Amino acid sequence: MDAAVVAELVMLVHLGFLLYVALGGFLAWRRRWLIVPHVAAASWGLVSATVGIACPLTAWEDAARRRAGEQGLPRGFVDTYLTGVVYPADRLVEAQLLVATIVLVSWTGFALRERRRRRQVART
Repeated sequence: MDAAVVAELVMLVHLGFLLYVALGGFLAWRRRWLIVPHVAAASWGLVSATVGIACPLTAWEDAARRRAGEQGLPRGFVDTYLTGVVYPADRLVEAQLLVATIVLVSWTGFALRERRRRRQVART
């Protein structure tokens, strides 16, 4: 497969992963088993954002772009594709807090739905 195509596919997978980090807790409301991988993904997102551990998807995309003769990623995925595009560059912390709030809301909703489900099961 062409390295440029691989780079684009990795970029799309990375974007999908970030969307899953932000919204996957809501998917778990319908598919309960998704809460486990969502906790893992959100935990990775938290560690990556706070500690600054580089995501392997970024390294893979960068390497594929370089193999394709492109410049590669000048910065990380978020800095390249989201900061200054989806939200203003000076609002990174607010964007991160918004995502954290969305995750916490989804987990709270999940916990409330689980509690209600367990009460219904106990009644039957």
